Amino acid sequence: MSGGSVNLNTLSLTHVIPSQGAAWSSVAVLADQVFVACNRFQVVKVYDARTFISQRSLTVPGFGQYCNGLAACVGNNCLYASDWQNNSIHRVDLSGSNAVMKWSVASQPAGLSVNKAHNIVVACYGANKLQEYTTRGTLVREISLQQAGATNPWQAVQLSTGDYVFSCGSTHGVVGVVGVDGQVVCSYDQSHSSDVGPTNHPRSLAVTKNDDILVADYCNNRILSMNSALSSVHALALPVDGGIKQPFGLCLDESRGQLYISEYGRCRVLVFCNC
Repeated sequence: MSGGSVNLNTLSLTHVIPSQGAAWSSVAVLADQVFVACNRFQVVKVYDARTFISQRSLTVPGFGQYCNGLAACVGNNCLYASDWQNNSIHRVDLSGSNAVMKWSVASQPAGLSVNKAHNIVVACYGANKLQEYTTRGTLVREISLQQAGATNPWQAVQLSTGDYVFSCGSTHGVVGVVGVDGQVVCSYDQSHSSDVGPTNHPRSLAVTKNDDILVADYCNNRILSMNSALSSVHALALPVDGGIKQPFGLCLDESRGQLYISEYGRCRVLVFCNC
């Protein structure tokens, strides 16, 4: 790794974070800490980003059973967690107090991301909407995907252009780019005739500094790499014995040259590096 970037074509598996009795769903990184959501146990596990030794557990009061999205913000020094059952976002202050606040969002919030304005972008699966909030829960923007014919968004990440790339978590799900006006700029779906073929229940997204897009193609057991126009698509060749099984969460830490993938099927987090 050099220059604070990740070469997606030379990644090697360096660590595996095993489950502790429940499926890992989402993963996020902030400074020297790795955060992993643990479904059913309603906690977020914290690991050292250098040694991957377990440090502690974050207990979030009133947290629902399913957290399908985590995002960490260096600007606000906080961790966000989506609460699928309670239609809310929980914000944990990481400055030492671990103070928690929450606010309501549209139906079934799934994946989360933080944009350059340090706002939190929420994909609301049940409402077919993308919502953007300030760190204190004030709604900044809402984009309806219904009018664009896209349903069940799983995650959205804002690109450097200001547009949002989003995934739709369904069979032959769509990966698309939408503008702030709700108009789809481009999309990759079952109509494309590339060698890669269609996605199947795409889940989490990760975006590089150059706006290259990674997609956790859940039911196809692979990670796809796409350019921002969604015109060039290929599957990453990731060295894992037996291949990747049901990739669910993605987190790209370009400062360390690392890619984190949570495997729902094997209940573990894979850590890849350019080391």
